[in-house]
Amino acid sequence: MVSVMLMIWFERKVISDMQSRIGPNRAGPFGIAQTLADGIKLFFKEDLLPDQADRFVFKLAPYLTIIPAFLAFAIVPIGGEVTVAGHTFELQLADPPMGILFLLAMSSIGVYGIMLAGWSSGSKYPLLGSVRASAQMISYEAALGMTVVTVVLISGSLSTRSIVNAQAGHLWQWNAIRLAVVPFVIFFIAVVAETNRPPFDLVEADSELVGGFVTEYSSIRFALFFLAEFMNTITMSAITVTLFFGGPDGPVPHVAHLEWLWPILWFLGKTIAFLFVFVWLRAALPRLRYDQLMDLGWKKLIPLSLGWLLIVAGFVVDGWWGLGMAAAVIAAAVVITRSLSIGAEREETRAIVPAVGVRLWTRPSGTATSLAASSPSATPPSAMSPSDATAAGSERPVSPSTEGGGS
Repeated sequence: MVSVMLMIWFERKVISDMQSRIGPNRAGPFGIAQTLADGIKLFFKEDLLPDQADRFVFKLAPYLTIIPAFLAFAIVPIGGEVTVAGHTFELQLADPPMGILFLLAMSSIGVYGIMLAGWSSGSKYPLLGSVRASAQMISYEAALGMTVVTVVLISGSLSTRSIVNAQAGHLWQWNAIRLAVVPFVIFFIAVVAETNRPPFDLVEADSELVGGFVTEYSSIRFALFFLAEFMNTITMSAITVTLFFGGPDGPVPHVAHLEWLWPILWFLGKTIAFLFVFVWLRAALPRLRYDQLMDLGWKKLIPLSLGWLLIVAGFVVDGWWGLGMAAAVIAAAVVITRSLSIGAEREETRAIVPAVGVRLWTRPSGTATSLAASSPSATPPSAMSPSDATAAGSERPVSPSTEGGGS
């Protein structure tokens, strides 16, 4: 909870600096207690329930969203081994052998909370926002899952601690480098979309959906959705560090003194760096259109992540020979897909939209004349009906430059 409060303050301060504003500066030193003040304010506000809402589901939805966000952080190793009073333990709440599957399950359960929040509100704007959020998260879940599988293949384990240990040693052991950066880029784009952060925040587009799936929520229930969003951002930043950047392991050997502290500092530094990238994207990039969002997920990220997964699987199974076979299969698939798309493009026809009004064209002598003046018996434009004007405007002579089929 403290990390979420600090994250909200951090985002406000960074955004205000990027926009040449002061930002929060009243509650506490440097405004650090502003998030706490806002939470107290929301806690004492009236909790309103819409008349058309399903009361039980409406109250349940915020908890289905925030609980998975906190549970997913349990599998993240935030440091190395620590010895206290003769007992040695690792700075990780849980290290299940199927930790990656637990992570994917928690990220999927969060979709149910968002969908139920929109459906139970009894209003059209929350419902549209929840449908859009569900479609967005499901679309990018596939690309995210396939990039995680590439990490599992190269590390040989589903345990997050084992994945971190496989990257220990040097900088070039990090999975982001061993997998040639591409899976990391796909994973991070999918993570930004999964957390509904800009530029993928179409779920909360004010000009289209008012407040999205939280439009009808108020008081502490609204605050729970707010906390869930920022906790998801922190969790996914920590997961990115764990899977691709060595987790708490640094790029250089630890100093002899305070060996238990250095892994924690490395982990915090990497995580804060990715949190800054999240904030930077919000300040720098405009919101995408919905069709651009879907095209990026289904037409680019999923095929690219699937192809990279085949390449990594071929290399893990049969070395360079398997890598070559996987690359050949992918190249053949790309050629076939491209040839089919070219054939489909040739069958497309352009629609001609008639324009209402008088058209002008140039006679061979170079003088411009109107459609009405070209024929003595033509009806004046002012006496034409709209349908006649449309027909007259569309029946214009074809210039010599377009007789050959040009545009």
